[in-house]
Amino acid sequence: MDRADVIDAAFRDGVATGNLPSGAAAAGPLSREGAIAIFRAQCLSRNLDRRSRKMQAAGQGYYTIGSSGHEGMAGVAAALRPDDMAFLHYRDGAFQTMRSSQVPGVTPTWDMLLSFATSVEDPMSGGRHKVLGSRALNIPPQTSTIASHLPKAVGTAYSIGLAKRHRPEHAVLADDGIVMCSFGDASSNHSTAQGAINAACWTSYQSVPLPLLFVCEDNGIGISVRTPRGWVAANYAQKPGLKYFRANGLDLFDTYRAAQAAADYVRTQRKPAFLHLSLVRLYGHAGSDMQQTYLDKDIFEGWEADDPLLHSARLLIDSGALSAEEVLGIYDAAEAQCARVAEEVVTRPRLKTANDVMASIVPPKRACAPTNGPSEAARAEVFGGDLKAMTSPQPMSRLLNWAMNDLMLAHPEIACMGEDVGRKGGVYGVTQKLQARFGEDRVIDTLLDEQSILGLAMGMAHNGFVPIPEVQFLAYLHNAEDQIRGEAATLSFFSNGQFTNPMVLRIAGLGYQKGFGGHFHNDNSLGVLRDIPGVIVAVPSDGADGARMLRECVRLAREEQRVVVFVEPIALYPMRDLHGDKDGGWMRTYPAPDERIGLGEVGVSGDGPLAIVTYGNGRYLSEQAAPILRERGIETRIIDIRWLAPLPAEGIVAALDGAEKVLVVDECRRSGNVSEGLVTLLNERCDLPVARLAAEDSFIATGPAYAATMPSRDSIVDAVHSFWMGE
Repeated sequence: MDRADVIDAAFRDGVATGNLPSGAAAAGPLSREGAIAIFRAQCLSRNLDRRSRKMQAAGQGYYTIGSSGHEGMAGVAAALRPDDMAFLHYRDGAFQTMRSSQVPGVTPTWDMLLSFATSVEDPMSGGRHKVLGSRALNIPPQTSTIASHLPKAVGTAYSIGLAKRHRPEHAVLADDGIVMCSFGDASSNHSTAQGAINAACWTSYQSVPLPLLFVCEDNGIGISVRTPRGWVAANYAQKPGLKYFRANGLDLFDTYRAAQAAADYVRTQRKPAFLHLSLVRLYGHAGSDMQQTYLDKDIFEGWEADDPLLHSARLLIDSGALSAEEVLGIYDAAEAQCARVAEEVVTRPRLKTANDVMASIVPPKRACAPTNGPSEAARAEVFGGDLKAMTSPQPMSRLLNWAMNDLMLAHPEIACMGEDVGRKGGVYGVTQKLQARFGEDRVIDTLLDEQSILGLAMGMAHNGFVPIPEVQFLAYLHNAEDQIRGEAATLSFFSNGQFTNPMVLRIAGLGYQKGFGGHFHNDNSLGVLRDIPGVIVAVPSDGADGARMLRECVRLAREEQRVVVFVEPIALYPMRDLHGDKDGGWMRTYPAPDERIGLGEVGVSGDGPLAIVTYGNGRYLSEQAAPILRERGIETRIIDIRWLAPLPAEGIVAALDGAEKVLVVDECRRSGNVSEGLVTLLNERCDLPVARLAAEDSFIATGPAYAATMPSRDSIVDAVHSFWMGE
C-alpha cells in the first residue's frame, strides 16, 4: 500500500478518535484566524502531494518529490510579507500554498497541478519542469537544487541596500524587504551552502546590510544518509554575524513564533539569521524512492506518527480554534478540490516540439530608458588626462578599462564585483581606478569565492542591476561553473521568461602567458561554457574590438537580459607589437563610445583564397603568419569569429565567399572545444576543403614550454603551406 494512503488513513482516524500525538500547548503570537489559514495551506499542500503520486501512477504526472512532513513551512510564509523574495527548497509546497492565500487572484491548486502535469499552461515553467515558483508570489523557480540557490539569495539580499542608495531602473524589491532561502539539512553540508552562508557572515561581520533569512528544514536525513543528531545546531548556532533561531517545525504555533522573530530581526537589523526547523520526511525522498529498502520500519513509522498535520489538528482542537469535524472538513475539501482539478489539468496541452521546449531559453527583451551615452563633461571629469591619451594607440587592457569607465558613466545600474577588482584594479589592471571613480557600491571587492561572486551578480540582477562580475582566471570558473549552468542559464527556461538574471561575466583566460602560472593561470578550454544553452560567449582579439564588443555585451545584458561571458585573452592584454620589436602593430586607438560590434558580426582581414577561421590569440598568430605566407605566394584572409557561442554561422559563411580552402586555427584543445563546432558548421554549410589546427589535449606547462602544446605562428605557416599545396 502506498505510504501516502497509510498516512492519510492514519490522519483521518487520529482526528476522528482523538488519538493525536502529544506536545506543547498552543502558544505565541499566532491568532486563531492565522492558525486556521496556515492549516488550510498545510492541508492543500498535503493533498497536492497525494494527488501528484496518483497522477504519476496513472501516467499523467511527473517528478513527485513532495513536501509532506515539511508543512511547517506554511508558518514561515505566514510570518513573511508576500513581497519578500523567496528562494525555495523543493519540499516547500506549503510555503507556496500559504503565500498564495496572501496574494489576491492566485489559484494554487490549479497552478501547481498544471505543473505536476507538465502542461504548457503551467503559469511558471510553461510545462518544462515541475517547479515551485510564481511571478505573482515573488518566488523565482527552483527545481531539485542542492543549495545552488543560496549564493544568489545572498546577492539578492545585498542588492536591497544597494538599490536603496542607487535605485536601478528595473528594481523590484522594497527598501525594507528581506530575502528568504530554504534548504534541507543534508544540503547544508554542500560546499555551495557552506560558501553562501560564509559569505553572508563575512558581509554581516563588516556591518554591511544583508537582510537574509536562511531556513534549514531539518528532517534528519538526506535520501538515505542520516544527519548526525545535533549537527546542524552545532554547525550554525555560533556563526559570527549570523543570528540563530530554532523551532519545532511540527508545531505551527512555535514555527510561526520563531519565524516571526527571525524575520523581524532580519528586517529591523538588516542582518542575516538562521532559522532551524525540526521536521520529518514522509513518503520517502521521492515517488520512486522505496525507503523501506534502507530504513527500519520503526524509523519511518515513527516519522508518520509525528505527522505535522496530526500535530496541527491537536493544537487547533485543544485551543478551541476548530472542532475535530471542522479539521476533517478542511482536509476533505482540499482533497476534493485537488481531485476535481486534477481531472481537468491532465487534459490540458503539453509541450510537443523542440521549438516549444526551447522557446524560453533566450529571455525576452525588456524596455529600457534610452541613453545617449556619457556626456563630455562627465567623461572629462572621470578620465582627466586619459582623454588625450585616447588619441594614441594603446594595448588591450587599457582600452578595456576605458570602455568600462564609459559604460559605468552611461549606465548607473552597472555594478562590478570580484576578488581584487576594486582597490587593486584587477590582477591585470583592467578595472584600475574604477572604484576610486565610481565608489565601493558599484565596484565591489568580494571575498575569495567564485560561487559567491557569481551568486552576488545573479542576485543583484534579480533586483534590476546589470552586474559585471569578474572571475580572475578561466580555470577558477570550474569552482563555480554550476552557478552559470544550473542557475543563471536555466532561470529564463524554467520561468518561461518571467525571471531573468542578466550579466556580463568577465574572465581573463586562454593561454600564451610567458612563464607564469601553468594550467591554473593558462586554461585553453571553453567547452564548459559553449555547451550551456542560451549563454553568449565572446572573445576579442585586439583592444578596439574588445571595447566595441564589451559595449555590445552590456547592451545584450541590459536590453535583452542575456547571460554573457566575455573571455579576455590574458596574453593579449599587454600586447604592443605584431611583427617586430616596438612596431606597435597590435595597439589600437580607443573607439568612440557609441561604436559597437554586434552579436554575430565577424572580422575579416585580407581577401585571399586561403581562409583562416580563428579567434583570440589565433587571430594574432595568424596575422603574424600572413606576410610569411605571402612571401611563399599564398594569400590569406583571416576571419575572426569573435562570438564563440552561438557561432556566427551566417557571418562566417558570408566571409568565405570566394575562398577556396579553409583552415580552422583553434588555441583551445582539440577535444570538446571551438574547432569541433567550426569544422562541423563548415562541412554542413560550405562546399570547401577544411583542415584544422588545434591545441593538444593537454594542460599548459610553466616555463619555456608554455606554448608548446598550442598553435604558433610557425605551425600555422606549416599547416597552411601543407594544406594549400596538398601535401
